[in-house]
Amino acid sequence: MSRYLDETIQRFPQLSVCRDDVAGAFALMRDSFRAGGKLLVCGNGGSAADSEHITGELLKGFYSKRPLSSDERARVGAELADVLQGGLPAIPLTGFMSLTSAFGNDVAAEAAFAQLTWALGRKGDVLLGISTSGNARNVLMAFQAARAAGMAVIGLSGKTGARMAAAADVCIRVPETSTPLIQELHLPVYHCLCGMLEEVFFGRRAASAVAD
Repeated sequence: MSRYLDETIQRFPQLSVCRDDVAGAFALMRDSFRAGGKLLVCGNGGSAADSEHITGELLKGFYSKRPLSSDERARVGAELADVLQGGLPAIPLTGFMSLTSAFGNDVAAEAAFAQLTWALGRKGDVLLGISTSGNARNVLMAFQAARAAGMAVIGLSGKTGARMAAAADVCIRVPETSTPLIQELHLPVYHCLCGMLEEVFFGRRAASAVAD
């Protein structure tokens, strides 16, 4: 899997300082998926969009079309098998509008991610929280809920990592301090992770990416 990291760092040399943490985050997600676990992802604003983006790359083909195995094809039938792709169980906690609006109104808006983590997360799952400052209170509360549920926790943040760095098992801290520049470096990091995971679970990537 190091070739994905090598290629990413070749294109974005400043990410060389993140190599070990990217590798560590990959290992946590890989091991969880192998054991039947799932990934929960959360963040605010642009990081909410990143949460949706990451899970989208995992739930369907990314570099490859991920064709079903012969056993899977037999179970779902030829017609459906021709359009289905392999996927990894990943849930963006940013997409539960009914829950988050009701919970925010009735209980505490800042605890919505934590509530979703507590309800959906199980021991052996992984929570990936994204915060450019490293101090997003609702993401840190989700970290606390994940810990209580027996989940591993990964942070994706800026240069210091701030509070997130101490709260996560692994915190990927891209070397920028400005929010827009941090976000620009988050994308190649999580594309790298998605490519690495796809290769492990679905084989070598195709020559060109699958179009959205």
